Amino acid sequence: MSLPVSKIEGSPAKKVKKRYFRKHDELANVLQKIKLWPSRTGTLHGIRKIVRKGAYLDIVTHCGTEVRIKDSKTSRVSRWMRNKWYVRACPKCKIPEWKLEKFSSTSFQ
Repeated sequence: MSLPVSKIEGSPAKKVKKRYFRKHDELANVLQKIKLWPSRTGTLHGIRKIVRKGAYLDIVTHCGTEVRIKDSKTSRVSRWMRNKWYVRACPKCKIPEWKLEKFSSTSFQ
């Protein structure tokens, strides 16, 4: 079985590397690695800082939004991260295209 091959103009073909994360890992660990957070409206934000406070996480995004969420394996954020659901990327956070492609190619096992 061969891996999909992507072509970039003017460069040789490269194999797409799959990234794996544990499916039901703690939310804090997943957010630390991926550095992206989907809001309730479906906007994908870039994470600047994560502070763990007991059962909660304080998240500061690149656009300046401060959010406190519960560190849960079955929360909405965890489910959206596992399924890679989002509507759009935040224009203020300015998430690069390569990071969105990397997020969409990540597999959870």
